[in-house]
This record gives sequence, C-alpha cells and structure tokens, in this order.
Amino acid sequence: MARKKIIAGNWKMNMTPSEAVELINTLKPLVATEKADVVFCVPAIDIIPAMEAAKGSNIQIGAENMYFEEKGAYTGEISPAMLTDVGVKYVIIGHSERREYFAETDETVNKKVLKAFEHGITPIVCCGETLTQREQGVTIDFIRQQIKIAFLNVTADQAKTAVIAYEPIWAIGTGKTATSDQAQEVCSAIRACIGEIYDEATAEAIRIQYGGSVNASTAAELFAKPDIDGGLVGGAALKPDFGKIVNY
Repeated sequence: MARKKIIAGNWKMNMTPSEAVELINTLKPLVATEKADVVFCVPAIDIIPAMEAAKGSNIQIGAENMYFEEKGAYTGEISPAMLTDVGVKYVIIGHSERREYFAETDETVNKKVLKAFEHGITPIVCCGETLTQREQGVTIDFIRQQIKIAFLNVTADQAKTAVIAYEPIWAIGTGKTATSDQAQEVCSAIRACIGEIYDEATAEAIRIQYGGSVNASTAAELFAKPDIDGGLVGGAALKPDFGKIVNY
C-alpha cells in the first residue's frame, strides 16, 4: 500500500491568534486536497482559534510540543490531555530548536513519544545532524542513535502510525537545502533503522518527512524520492506558497 504523503507546517513562535485565523482562512482553499494529509502545527495559544478556523476543511491542527506528565506542578507546560481535549491529533517532538534552546535530550524525546502514543496523538519525531557532524561523516550514526532512543519501548503497531521528520540542522532557516539525493540517503537509512528495530512491515508503513528550507521550488523533487513521504515546512508554511508545496 502506498504511503499517503503528509505535509506539515511548523509555525514556530510566529502568528498571534488573530493572525493565525487570517492565515488559515487564506490557506484553506490553497491546500484543499485529498491526496495528502495537511497539518498545521501552531503555537499553543493559537490551537483553539486555529481549530475553529480550520473547521470543515482538510486542515488538521497539531501542537509544536507537549510535556510527558499528565498534569501537575510544571509551570508553562502543556499536557497531552489538554491537546486531546480540543481535538489535536499531531504533535512535533524533539525539534532541533527544542533540543538546542530548551535542553531537550533523546531521553526526554522518548518520554514524550511514549506519552503521545498513550493518548492517541501522532508524534512527528524530529531528528537531524549539525554541519560539523555531516562534515565529519557521522550523520547516519548520529541519526540512528536519535531514532533508536526515541523509539525505545514503542511497539511496532504504534511505530507504524508515527511520523519521523528528518531535518538537517544546517538547512533549517538557512536557505540551504539538502540535495534531494542527500535527503533520500538519510530518509532511506532511517527506514532501514526502523526495519532493524521492528520489521519490514513497520518500516514500510512509517512516514518519513524531510524538513529544512523546503519551498515551492524544491518540494516536487524532494517528495518524488522513494523514502520521502512529505515535508515539515518552516518559513514557507506562513505564506500562500504553502499551497504550492501541498499541491506540488
């Protein structure tokens, strides 16, 4: 069975609630398609107005992060139950910015992944190497480590429904994009790694996105690769161009 492409926008720390509604209303007709899943991962304060604005469209609203505890004294954090209560089905976990600025580790990523599955939320699990790691030839080793720890104690049935986003850190917001061959090489290695952890069927089912300066001109070539099942889109997700990426 062919994997359905999934195009997700990661809004990062952009868009006030009123701006979010305006953007969704602009993008709704531009991203209307049955051929791919379309997800907008928005700041927590935007989730409820975004849900309202997206009603009746094919746009699904996701979160950019969540905590791995059910509730309690964790000031400023958001629990999985808060997300499911408003109908959130996707959450980005372990984005490189979360790892770099907010001290997230492979271990906390794993806790969040397990908690997301427990609540029926699909995690978009991020992995990716720095420029130094790429230059020193350790990209695949490093990403295999990120994936193996992220999926610790995750069952094969859960893993089949997960999304992995490969985002080379050197290509995020820099305007540099990995070539489609570089992106395919790593996404293929990620699929092989899932096959080792689980089995061939799980590796075939899991969806792997490429992220890192994806735009309307690079999307078609990237998404044509056999192991790239869509994109996690940053800056371009905040513009009408996102419609072109979805309809590549």
